[in-house]
Amino acid sequence: MKDDAERERAFAIFDPLAEEYLTRDGVDIGAMFGSEGLRIRGKVFAFVGFAGGLVVKVPEARADEIEASGVASRMEMRGRPAREWLVVPTSAAENWGPLMAEAFAYLDEITP
Repeated sequence: MKDDAERERAFAIFDPLAEEYLTRDGVDIGAMFGSEGLRIRGKVFAFVGFAGGLVVKVPEARADEIEASGVASRMEMRGRPAREWLVVPTSAAENWGPLMAEAFAYLDEITP
């Protein structure tokens, strides 16, 4: 299936990036939207989406900028775009590392 192949590609990109975060204090893997994602003190900041692609949480204004640049699109939940969640396709894999870093920094800052 197409989605299975896309998810395999996504995990091939995600897993090596995730390994770096898992060495940090307070970072682990946990459930989010039917997938498993990277968490900082219990709050997910990045995961591979159901259909493949990296899903990250960034501030709404930054999500607007990234979406406008064409690098990512808003994740949709029940047909509605999520304010702070973006999906970055595997075709934009060069952006995954920097966007995971932004997502980590954002959640690290706002999570007690």
